[in-house]
Amino acid sequence: MTVDPRPAASVLVMREGTDGIELLFVRRSMDLKFMGGAWVFPGGTVLPEDGDIETDIAYRVAGARETFEEARITLPDPEKLVPFSRWITPELAPMRFDTRFYLTCAPDDAEPAPDRREVDRAEWWTPAKAMHLFVKDEADLHFPTIKQVERIAEFETAEQALEASRKTPVETILPRVATTDEGFEVLLPGDPGYEDAT
Repeated sequence: MTVDPRPAASVLVMREGTDGIELLFVRRSMDLKFMGGAWVFPGGTVLPEDGDIETDIAYRVAGARETFEEARITLPDPEKLVPFSRWITPELAPMRFDTRFYLTCAPDDAEPAPDRREVDRAEWWTPAKAMHLFVKDEADLHFPTIKQVERIAEFETAEQALEASRKTPVETILPRVATTDEGFEVLLPGDPGYEDAT
């Protein structure tokens, strides 16, 4: 039986570092049953007080709220968050989310402070560092997170990423899972075998 995905929002908070764009990552508390220990972008489920889930502004408000709750960074105007991507958890997953990802620049001199409940660490990483930690298995980064990182790595500055995203329509991505001799493989729309996967 397919579980309906929960509406959720996540924010890729960027800043300019000495080696280019840096992204804010937070590590989910090791005590959490769902994705405990995973490094993610601030975000979470859209709540009724965030607004009507049929409107995009509710997702933006949720993303800004979660960024403050998890990392104590205040995003002053949720309406200025730039839509970046939308991912829906595969249909076979027991817990599913319909997550809208947004881009923004961190306020000047913003320094994250983890809430010590849902997240226990908060750090700025370049896309290159995130990929290095992932490949070396030194940080738990899930598939959708890595795909966002790969896209940001295409840009030299945060402003370039924002400007390109303002001009690019967001397509909804629903990964599917195919069984292989090694176990399973996550497929994206357009990949060989996607239409036959579940």
